Amino acid sequence: MHITQAPNRHRFPASIISHTVWLYHRFNNSYRDVQEQMAYRGIILSHETVRFWCYKFVVYFQDVISKRERKPTDKWHLDEINIKIKGEVFILWRAVDSEGHELEVLLQKRRNKKSAIRFLSRLLGNYPCPRVIVTDKLKSYIKPVRYMCPRTKHRTGTVKLSKLVSQSTIFWVCQIFCVSTISPFAQFCKLVSQSIAN
Repeated sequence: MHITQAPNRHRFPASIISHTVWLYHRFNNSYRDVQEQMAYRGIILSHETVRFWCYKFVVYFQDVISKRERKPTDKWHLDEINIKIKGEVFILWRAVDSEGHELEVLLQKRRNKKSAIRFLSRLLGNYPCPRVIVTDKLKSYIKPVRYMCPRTKHRTGTVKLSKLVSQSTIFWVCQIFCVSTISPFAQFCKLVSQSIAN
């Protein structure tokens, strides 16, 4: 967690800089959130100082962040849902493991085989093939799962099986509607990057 080399020409010691950067990257805080948390501890910083430190010293935390990343279980739940943003309909594709931890999120305009391939490609780019993939009855999943994960069991079907991912989707729907006055794709990408990085 601590910066191994004391930063030169900084007013604050390495321990404070280290803790500030750690707060930002570990808990998905905004710069102003970190500023408030440090002020609560009696350390007065501007949010621009927090931003500068997070940009400059992130290299020291890459190993820490990667070590904290949990490995997903061998059973994944994939689902998609229609959402409307500023009057335009989008498809929210989501994947979670059997414990409900988010693996991947993708916002697309279509619900077809090409979209399923793109979603699975992103998912398998970060994780190895699971033992089981659970989806709804969308036919677009059948061939992509068969060819991209030949040893994986593909289960389709019941509401009970996909209930886990559907419940997890509620968070994203609420987040999107709260910021629906902003550009949908830009804001959604920001939300996704923050969530995955957490």
